[in-house]
Amino acid sequence: MTVQLPYCGSAPLPGDLLHRFNLDPVLIAALIIVCAWQVWATGRILSGARRRRAFAIAGWVVAAAAFISPLCALSVALFSARILQHMILLLVAAPLLAMGMPPSVPSHHPWRLWAAATAFFLALWYWHMPVPYDDTFASTWQYWAMHITLFGSGLALWRELLDHPPQWTGQVLAAGALTFLHMGLLGAVLTLADRPLFLQHLTSTQAWGLSPLQDQQLGGSLMWVPGIGFFLWSALRSLAHLWKSLEPARPA
Repeated sequence: MTVQLPYCGSAPLPGDLLHRFNLDPVLIAALIIVCAWQVWATGRILSGARRRRAFAIAGWVVAAAAFISPLCALSVALFSARILQHMILLLVAAPLLAMGMPPSVPSHHPWRLWAAATAFFLALWYWHMPVPYDDTFASTWQYWAMHITLFGSGLALWRELLDHPPQWTGQVLAAGALTFLHMGLLGAVLTLADRPLFLQHLTSTQAWGLSPLQDQQLGGSLMWVPGIGFFLWSALRSLAHLWKSLEPARPA
């Protein structure tokens, strides 16, 4: 029976890491195409096009770094590296890309907000359960299913959190708070667990000076703590826009 290597290759040793860039031509071409498409689409709007293009390019550069850099290979060895990769995509690249999109078409009801929040909740919890998580190392299509659903739902959620009418501020704050709470809860479960949960990393962490449980606890902390700051920032941003909309019109 042939054992399939993970998409990012075998688990690296510390001395090999700097040589383990992921130069998959399909991935690189896809990143260039979607970045070019977003820059082109953003350039068609009349207001704030230059600023939005800058956000879009920055977002795709960050996403490319998460996928192409040696972090891809390190995520095969360390659970904490895989979580770091996810947090870079979800908490840095996704909001940058959301701010780089053209303004959304207003809707009569914030159904897109709650649909995105629900999709993100399901993707985050599903792919960080032991069996689905381990399966992503044995199947390339499951690896990309994980990243597409996680990154896609995260991007859709940030889009709604950062671009919404002032009258939806209360629901946006509620969706952001619930997202932070369930992400923090998952991070806490991983951090406070008394045994390692993921078979993939039982034998690959020692070379990096960590036990499997220490590696899992570090990964859980990376999920638990940083989300607080990012979702607090989005809440303050929404409240600032609401306050600005309530200011009386200044006389000419």
